[in-house]
Amino acid sequence: MQPHLLSKRIVPVAVIDSVEDAVPLALALKQGGLPLIEVTLRTPAALACIHAIRQACPEISVGAGTIVDPDQVAAAIHAGAEFGVSPGTNPPVIEAAVEQGLFFVPGVMTPSDIEAAMGLGCRLLKFFPAEPAGGVPMLKALAGPYEPAGVKFIPLGGISPQNMPQYLALPCVAAVGGSWICERSLIRQRKWSEITGLAAAAISQANG
Repeated sequence: MQPHLLSKRIVPVAVIDSVEDAVPLALALKQGGLPLIEVTLRTPAALACIHAIRQACPEISVGAGTIVDPDQVAAAIHAGAEFGVSPGTNPPVIEAAVEQGLFFVPGVMTPSDIEAAMGLGCRLLKFFPAEPAGGVPMLKALAGPYEPAGVKFIPLGGISPQNMPQYLALPCVAAVGGSWICERSLIRQRKWSEITGLAAAAISQANG
């Protein structure tokens, strides 16, 4: 899972309110060159959205974000999630993911968070919230002690087309999380062509 998750170096992150929007959103992202999506478990429809995408679009990699308790790990797997992401480093959640075979990316912000995640076998970590936590300078500082141990980061939180190149230029950054590509308001308004355009622009910028 990890290589596919990172293959485009951009992970679109979506908050979806209606299951009817899930498949059109996934297809819009795919058309723009991003055949993957992280659906955050922030709405009652989230698990049904993951299931709908997996059923209709098996070629699209879909994961569950904002996993904050172990029961959500099992629910995400049952819905068809191929990977899981959390905002923090929660040992019971990570242990549940490992036990149940879900590829998992815990969130970190401090050296202590990173070492806790490493102790649980995680080397791909979500740096969150990226901009408020110090952004590029903070990641450069964290890379010193932890990059030699194989740690890579996916920063999320305040990432935009304006600062994305600076993040992707860091060797310790495996990918960035892109909530701007499919903002909640765009999904609610069903602006699929606009989302496709934002995905395509992000891919072009990342590869430029």
